[in-house]
Amino acid sequence: MKNWIELVFPGTSINVSFARAVVAHFAAQLDITLDELEDIKVAVSEAVSNCVVHGYREKEGNVVIRASYEESRLEIIVEDFGHGIPDIEVAQETGYTTLPEERMGLGLTFMREYMDELHIYSEVEVGTKVVMVKQIPARQAG
Repeated sequence: MKNWIELVFPGTSINVSFARAVVAHFAAQLDITLDELEDIKVAVSEAVSNCVVHGYREKEGNVVIRASYEESRLEIIVEDFGHGIPDIEVAQETGYTTLPEERMGLGLTFMREYMDELHIYSEVEVGTKVVMVKQIPARQAG
């Protein structure tokens, strides 16, 4: 059976921890370890933070999160409708940031490291969609 959620909320920094908590509670329905859950929480925090900081850059806009799982596959989509990413390849380089005085440029690196798949779709002045997948291994009883 496929289970899913969808959240729409203002892209403000106060909602980063909210999004992280909601997705963590959703993912906790799976047979998941605390380490896997922590990986998911970090990835979601980074994705939503990127929407707020880089996608909207001090302007207002909504963030949409869609999360679903079926069997052992958890998919999380985080989307904004902000500035977009001009060069996705460059943006994925460790340490790259549009705000070097404020950010370390590790958000996409953390998402790629902590999730099993990361796909980024973006169009300048349209927005960015990040799709993250976590495969939950089958556990042996006892």
